[in-house]
Amino acid sequence: MRFQDAAKDARAVVYAGVQADPSVARAADLLADATLAERVLARAVMNGETTEPDRWRAMFPTLFGSEAAADGDPAHSEAILTASLAVADRGEQVRSQVRGALVEELTARLLARRAGSGTVRRERRILFDGVKAEIHPYDVTVERDGAAEAYDCKWGARGINADVLHQLDDARSNAAGEDEALAVALVVFDARRSCDVRLAHQTAPHEATRVVTIETLDGLAEPGS
Repeated sequence: MRFQDAAKDARAVVYAGVQADPSVARAADLLADATLAERVLARAVMNGETTEPDRWRAMFPTLFGSEAAADGDPAHSEAILTASLAVADRGEQVRSQVRGALVEELTARLLARRAGSGTVRRERRILFDGVKAEIHPYDVTVERDGAAEAYDCKWGARGINADVLHQLDDARSNAAGEDEALAVALVVFDARRSCDVRLAHQTAPHEATRVVTIETLDGLAEPGS
């Protein structure tokens, strides 16, 4: 088993520009240290239903002002709201691309806290002897001898499909065939219940694929996870 950079094709060039968008790094910085409620706020705002900040403050009163929870940080919640509105106030196509890049960036940052930034890579293919390589690279990988990991990242549960589930499970089984350990996971910036509903309708193998949802993101950074 070996890792390789993705091909520098037109898709990669375009997506590299999206990943370099300042709003991606800014939102990832804030969300890496966010509470669950703040992450739910960010998801709701970035879906683009409204860009009026007072409406969001009214919908999430425990995050803002005098009504904020005793252990809350209204200033941090305001920063997340501002960053999320900057994403929401984009055209649908750009907003969708930025949200996808954000989930990948957030995943990479949380994994780096556990595994070290030098082991976390982006947009990498995994190659196995005698097996045709996947065209699409894995969004985030942790590349360590004997403890490699591969992640695909999605903004919402609707992104869970047979192709991604097969790709992850195939990588795991191919690694096992070479006596290599490869943990595979799907990171979805959505509620666990939504993911469970989506997975219930999938016939592709996913029993050995870890599913990380908006409720369990911090587990990516925890030792032993």
